Amino acid sequence: MTTSTTRDEPRFSVGQVAKRADVAVSALHFYETKGLIKSWRNAGNQRRYKSDVLRRIAVIKAAQKMGISLLEIQETLSKLPDNRTPTKEDWASMSRFWQSKLDEKIAYMTRVRDMVDGCIGCGCLSMKSCPIYNPDDIVAKECNGAVILDQPERAHAAKNCYDKEN
Repeated sequence: MTTSTTRDEPRFSVGQVAKRADVAVSALHFYETKGLIKSWRNAGNQRRYKSDVLRRIAVIKAAQKMGISLLEIQETLSKLPDNRTPTKEDWASMSRFWQSKLDEKIAYMTRVRDMVDGCIGCGCLSMKSCPIYNPDDIVAKECNGAVILDQPERAHAAKNCYDKEN
């Protein structure tokens, strides 16, 4: 006799989920203690997971690769329903939360890629382009750090003021 199971029944063992999601069993336990995933206990007191945990784990792994902290992941996943499998709309709502943050990271990584071999406004004045982009270390008067890289709008404003004065 066979029994049918629905997608919403907790049926996967910790080992099955670990293998399918390509994570260590200890990672599943860690995710559970952090509130990122949820398991249920069967009559034998063994952990069981619903199938939607596989997507949650995939999202956790992808978010971590993009530099999103576990706390931010937990806060976002907490908005998904516990009592049912999240719908496409649920996942879309969650992803919108991260979109602007990811756009900012992409813009920053692009600036780093494009500018790291030139003047970044850090004040070292060691690059040939420093006198052009940061004459007399003018950005230090406005801000600290690698201003051209981290705060391009402020660095541009400082340079414009310098150009008008000289």
